[in-house]
Order: sequence, then C-alpha cells, then structure tokens
Amino acid sequence: MSIEAPGREGELATTYDGARTRLVSIAYAVLGSHSEAEDVVADCWLRLVDADRREPVRDVEGWATVTVARAALDVARSARRRREVYTGPWLPEPVVALVDGPGGVDGGDPLDRVTLDDSLRYALLVVLESLSPAERTSWVLHDLFGLPFDEIATAVGRTPAAVRQLASRARTHVRAGAPRVEVTPSEHDAAVRRFLAAAAGGDLGALLEALDPDVVLTSDGGGFVSAALRPIVGADKVGRFVAGILSRNAATARVVPIRVNGELGVGVMEDGVLTTATSFTFDGERVVRMDVIRSPEKLPRHPRRTPEVTS
Repeated sequence: MSIEAPGREGELATTYDGARTRLVSIAYAVLGSHSEAEDVVADCWLRLVDADRREPVRDVEGWATVTVARAALDVARSARRRREVYTGPWLPEPVVALVDGPGGVDGGDPLDRVTLDDSLRYALLVVLESLSPAERTSWVLHDLFGLPFDEIATAVGRTPAAVRQLASRARTHVRAGAPRVEVTPSEHDAAVRRFLAAAAGGDLGALLEALDPDVVLTSDGGGFVSAALRPIVGADKVGRFVAGILSRNAATARVVPIRVNGELGVGVMEDGVLTTATSFTFDGERVVRMDVIRSPEKLPRHPRRTPEVTS
C-alpha cells in the first residue's frame, strides 16, 4: 500500500514506496515471516519520518535498508527464543499464490500477486533457519542484496571484519544445504506435476518412485491443526503418510497446484480455504525434501492468484 503525504513527507513517501519491495524482501529473508517483514517495513517508515524531522535524511533508500535490516535482526533474535517452545517443527511463512489454468483455480487478476525477490525460494529460507540471526542477516545483506560489509556492520552492530566472517560461515552452511543437482524451473514444475498426478491417483508405486530414498517431510501445524510433530524420514514412510492423508480427506478436500515463493507446489483446499501448502526440494528428478505448512497463522485465507506458466 502506498503512502500519501504532502511536502517533504510526500517526497520521503515516494522514495520509500519505490524501495518497499526490496525492503520487504530483505526483512522476509532475515525473518522467514512475510507478515512480520511487512510490519517491520511499516514501522521503519515511521522511524524515517521521525529521523528526517531531526535531521534531513539524504540517502533515504540507504538509510531505510540499514534500519530495516537492524529492526528485522532484533525481531529475529526475539523470535528465535519463541520458537524454542513452538509446538512441533517451525517452518518459514510461505508466500502463496493460486495457479490459474488447467488443474488450478480459474479467474482472478494476474496483476494481483505478491512481488517477491526471485532469489527467495522457500527451500533457501528453510536452510537459513539453521543460521544464527547475525549470520543470517550478514549473508542475506551481502550475498543476496549486495551490500558492502561496512554497511552491514552498521546494521548488525559488529565490525566489518566480524560480519565478513559471519557471512562466510553462513555461506558454508547454505552450500551444504543446497541440492547436489540443481533443477531448472521447468524441470521443477514437471516433477511436481508428476508427483501431484501420482498422489491424486492413489498410485503409491509412482509416488514412491518420485521420492528420494532419504527424503524428509517436515510438517508445521503450529499446535492449531494436526501435523507430524517430528520430521518423517524415508521414501516408504513419507509416501504412505502422504497417501494416507489424501485418502482420509478425499471427500472434503481438493488438491490443487499452487506457487510457493514462485515455485510450483501443492495445495489442499477445503471449503474454499487453503489449509495446506507444500513446497518441494529436488535433487535431480527426485524429491529430497517436502515442507508441509498447515498452521493457519502462516497461510493466507484468500491467496492471491498467478497466471499459469508453461515451458
């Protein structure tokens, strides 16, 4: 939502609105929560207005980038303590869009969708959860958004040399968590559709064939809805878990393709409400990780829509 204001505040608003997408992306990458990221960016707008009244801010976007990153880091540190008592595994909040087209949900305005930095894939956000808040912020600002270490040092409250080391350690963790064989977007989409067809058809054999022997399924219900309290490991256990869930809900639920942070995933709709969003990580042609988000606090009640993309 744009900000409307007269005079000097109007000038600030125009510049801040122009940087908003980047600022939300930075906060989201640090926090793993899109709603919290938007709150941080909204709060920092008020800080900008207050700071400019005391002394004019010459580089609004630079000031906002550092301020948003610092505020997101503070929230991340607090959230880390809250997640220690979270019910079951904690997964990042996805940015979800319904898919228009065959097999998806018809209608909707293709322009009505969340703008998100292309690098913020859901699998990456899951890997970033293994980092400390300072490591995560340093890596996000440097490797994803290209900030120099002296500016990152201001945001993180460390020396440039210290944040360089933080980013280096984080880079090692991120590389270790990445699939050995990268897939293209079209390969990812094709693999998800094969999985979707096997699951919807109740073909356990085809479902197992789509899974890596060591696949891991993590489910986040947040204590509000039914979900596995521990990760499920192994193709047989994951395949039977997925098949069981689908068979039990076949009469009331509809399995649909969705976009999770821009990549094709699988959603479950019940009475017109999205109750489950699943993100897939592939290593080659097989699924190595499934992240199943069921917590109603992390799912939009009325997801935006995106046009079908074929390749």
